[in-house]
Amino acid sequence: MNIAEQITSIAKHAKKASRDVAALNTQQKNRILSDIRDLLISEKDLLQKENRKDIEKAEEQGLSKAMIDRLTLSDKIIDGMAEGLNEVINLPDPVGEVEKMWKRPNGLQVGKVRIPLGVIGMIYESRPNVTIDAAGLCLKSGNAIILRGGKEALNSNLALADIIQKALTKSGVSENAVQVIPTTDREAVTEMLKLQELIDVIIPRGGESLIRTVYENSRIPVIAHYKGVCHVFIDQSADPLMAEQITINSKTHRPGVCNALETLLVHSAFAETHLLNLIKALKEKGVIIKGCKKTAAIAGDIEKATEEDWHTEYLDLRLSIRIVENMEEAMDHIECYGSKHTETIVTSDYANGRKFLSAVDSSVVLINASTRFNDGGQLGLGAEIGISTSKLHSFGPMGLEELTTKKFIVFGEGQIRE
Repeated sequence: MNIAEQITSIAKHAKKASRDVAALNTQQKNRILSDIRDLLISEKDLLQKENRKDIEKAEEQGLSKAMIDRLTLSDKIIDGMAEGLNEVINLPDPVGEVEKMWKRPNGLQVGKVRIPLGVIGMIYESRPNVTIDAAGLCLKSGNAIILRGGKEALNSNLALADIIQKALTKSGVSENAVQVIPTTDREAVTEMLKLQELIDVIIPRGGESLIRTVYENSRIPVIAHYKGVCHVFIDQSADPLMAEQITINSKTHRPGVCNALETLLVHSAFAETHLLNLIKALKEKGVIIKGCKKTAAIAGDIEKATEEDWHTEYLDLRLSIRIVENMEEAMDHIECYGSKHTETIVTSDYANGRKFLSAVDSSVVLINASTRFNDGGQLGLGAEIGISTSKLHSFGPMGLEELTTKKFIVFGEGQIRE
């Protein structure tokens, strides 16, 4: 069986399994998720053994510490995956929810009800914990899923798929409801993107080249998890301590993830009195600073930021800083260079905060909080399958509700159209 035949077979099996998953009630779905949770803990040693194979290979290939951090299934990460499943279990099931009903003059009762999307194809890089988040959310929302992870995490993803499929089989549900593509050959992605009759939506999350490849080649609707060029704007009225804490947390908490800060925008009045101390605090955390000409004049010993830097998602302990004259200039910069992911304003000015909130066109906009809160779990969704930076049909972290759509239902009493 060649790759095209293999991927088509996987998709056909997923399509068939999707009907079974869509028919499960909430109790049945939660039981499967509970079994996956328990197996994650009981088979932790086996998972970490397979994960070590991926880590060793990554180290041999010279991947950055931040990328290896994304790859590692530590005890804390596995416990977090289990807790994420707990949260999904406790969330309301959106499937079958009747959103509204209305009566037409001819007596027809018309309504809209939430239904699963069907078969979801997900293409993602590194971070094997995404495999559990995606599978858990798709199962709870009644969808089947085909997962194509990055080559760096193949052993980890296959081990996680084995756990998920054990739980499905235990409940009498086809293991084809969750499948991991077992090859790293790029042709697998190309073939997957052709199967519009079998796969209902593609969700890519990863680097710019991956997203571009999917958009250019997919015959299937795409919900993109684009790169995270995230900004913090420190307003003139910002509290210096709050600004420092938010900036450092946004940049250094986990620099290798998509909601980490990449460009800091600073009001010139704040910069005059507080930027030098903020830069010193960042350097103490190991952050390498690049800056505009005005920033360099204050800091002295930093590299000048280039045009490319403003577009760059570093995913590392690197940060670009630009001094702006006002909030309008900051918002112009975000509009020009941002990726519609996450932006924060640090301010004590209520009007400026509200204006920033309404005018900035990104999937999550925050006032006086770290960019790291753009996360399904942190925002109460239990987990996320991705953070959509496109507006159709979702914008921001995608939880259970975002993995459903709505269909019309009509109740009649023999009416015919005149």
